[in-house]
Amino acid sequence: MSATMVPLPDGTALGTWTTGTPSAERLPVLLMHGGPGVRDYLAPVAACLDDTWLVHRYDQRGVGVSRWRGAHTLDRVVADAISLLDHWGHQRVTLVGHSFGTNLSSYITLAHPERVGGLVHLSGPFLGPRWRDGQKRAEQARRSPAQQARLDELNAQDRRSDAEDIEHLTLSWFTDHADQSRAWQWAAESARAARPINFAMNQQLNSAKRATPLEDRMDELRQVAPAGTTIIGGAGDSRPEAELHVVAEQLGVELVVIPDAGHDPWLEQPTEFRDLLRSAVAKQDLIAMSG
Repeated sequence: MSATMVPLPDGTALGTWTTGTPSAERLPVLLMHGGPGVRDYLAPVAACLDDTWLVHRYDQRGVGVSRWRGAHTLDRVVADAISLLDHWGHQRVTLVGHSFGTNLSSYITLAHPERVGGLVHLSGPFLGPRWRDGQKRAEQARRSPAQQARLDELNAQDRRSDAEDIEHLTLSWFTDHADQSRAWQWAAESARAARPINFAMNQQLNSAKRATPLEDRMDELRQVAPAGTTIIGGAGDSRPEAELHVVAEQLGVELVVIPDAGHDPWLEQPTEFRDLLRSAVAKQDLIAMSG
């Protein structure tokens, strides 16, 4: 399926994909991919919903077919998402973010709560520096000494060949999965599909996240988050499940943790994930449409 390029007010065009059929009884869904610095990979998530909902996804500015050079800021990401909603004619949507996309969805909700009728977080957000230590321990437990040594070697290189780049990403990402018998295959497929990585975008948006930490705005987010906001995580994610419980408690929202699933729960537990996602989106539709 080829991308539809949507022009933005500054002349940039973003590559978008839309599936499903509009309905007056259901909010459209906008998927926010993570990274930052990788292209959209949420087609399998869209496929969980688009038999019932209108679903949009897109390559964020600077990745995939959304080619652009310049400074990356959180305000620009938020403005891009709102420009897309305006282009499609949506007053409100349900935002479904994954990984770093949960942070982006949260910033959009804080800036424009009137445009967000539903909010579903997948595998995030993980806030503050504390969770990184738990993730590092889990990653080290899942890598062999030889794999860790090779990753360290690749990290130290100023330049990597295409094959080395794929190997580096695979070594970095296979620990995200609960099922280690299939983790290498999934990570390698993701590595090949995600390249090239926009490392400048990654660095700039992560720096922006640290400069304006979401954890300092949790009380505000709790006030504006739509009723029925839901977090869905995987018990086998290398990122610590306990941190999702902290976020859910701070926001006063439901958290559902899928056993034997990792950071991309649609891969390892597709049926349970699909059912949970559809339930979360449908629940918020009922609340939003009755309000």
